[in-house]
Formats: sequence, structure tokens, C-alpha cells
Amino acid sequence: MRLALTTFTVWPVRAGRVDRATAGTAMALAPAVGALLGAALAGVLLLVGAVAAPLVAAAVTLGAGALLTRGLHLDGLADTVDALGSYRRGAAALEIMKKPDVGPFGVAALVVVLLVQAAALAELAARSWPAALAGVVAATAAGRLGVTLACRRGVPAARPDGLGALVAGTVGPVAAGVGTAAVALVAVAAVPGRPWQGPVAVLAALAVAVLLLRHLVRRLGGITGDVLGATVEVVTTLVYLGLAATR
Repeated sequence: MRLALTTFTVWPVRAGRVDRATAGTAMALAPAVGALLGAALAGVLLLVGAVAAPLVAAAVTLGAGALLTRGLHLDGLADTVDALGSYRRGAAALEIMKKPDVGPFGVAALVVVLLVQAAALAELAARSWPAALAGVVAATAAGRLGVTLACRRGVPAARPDGLGALVAGTVGPVAAGVGTAAVALVAVAAVPGRPWQGPVAVLAALAVAVLLLRHLVRRLGGITGDVLGATVEVVTTLVYLGLAATR
């Protein structure tokens, strides 16, 4: 749990032992860390929403989320989309991901993702507090569950070193299945009057993530830390989109 906290949040704890066995447990616990983070962000959304417009509350919540995660997932999203937008493969694409600058594809991805998340959070802020809490917790936990699935057995690392090499192939099917069931259960309360919509949003987002990961493995040769960050943001955004849909 300490390694999971230091990987996914700014919580100041010692990581302790770091090896593949510990990393596998940490990646299996990623949804639990996401749920804790989601509860904190839901508190921000509700508190700010009590004194400001829903869109303002959504923007502040997104800012708090970036602060509490050091913006690492957003950085991973931008780098991954830049690599995909280059139409290069393998080592050439990985080299683009390592560059410190952000290209136009990465900037566009960040803008779209943040706009969609802000609009969806504004919709959740207008709901009852139990529904808003469940929605933010479910979306945030689902994003980290995407990492759990990305680290499942059979998924290789793109590089021989780095975070991807440490965590690739370390999570078994039981942990992934339990995490999926737990997050889907939390999402039941996210859409008042539609208990099915939350779980469907979670499962649909995870299905898209699996397809995206297959494509990234073909293009890059495996997963990297940036790929994991991109997975967090893609899944979180898709779940928010599914929860906010009212028609």
C-alpha cells in the first residue's frame, strides 16, 4: 500500500521494499488508492460547489487532482498521444515519449480530456451528495483500475528499465476481477434512478482501455510509465462521460 500511495499520489510515505512482487501488489491496490483520492476530490467538489457555480467547482477539483498526483498521469497522456501522433513505432516512438516538450497532439489531448472531465464533474456537482461522491470515487478508482489491467500477466514492458519494466505482467486475474467488481459496485449509486448506468460506464471504459492497450503494445512493444498514466486519464474521462450522460 505504501508503494501504491507513493506511485499514485503525493502522500509523503516511504515506499519500502521495491521489487516486482511488491510492485504487483501495489498495482493490484491501485483502485483502492484511487477510491481514497476520489473521496478527497469529491469533498473538494461538494465544498466548492456549495459556494460557487458547478463549473467552477469542477475546475477547482481538477486542479486539486493534478496537485495530488503531481500531474504525472496528464504528462503520461500527453507523451503517449504525441508518440501515437508521430506514426512511428518501437524505439522511434519511445524516443518521442522521452522528450521533455509537449507536441500539438499532446496539447490537444490534454485540452479535450480536461474539458470533458470539467463538464462531467459540473453535472455530478448538481446531483445529490451521495451520487456525486459515488461518481467521483468510481471514476477515479476506475482510472487506477485501468493500470491494474495494464499490468496483468501477459502484457510486456516496452523498455528493459523504468516503471513499465517493474510492473508489467505482475497482476493476476483474481486481483483484476475483484477490483473490477468493487469499482462497478461503487458506481451503482452514481446515477440516481439508473443503478445500471454506473456499472455499464465502468465496464465500457475498461473495455476501451483494453483495446487501447493492445494497440499501444503493438506500436510500442509494451507498456511504459507514460502508457500507465495515459490509461488512467482515458478511463477516468470515459467513466465521467458515461456517468454524466442523461439521455
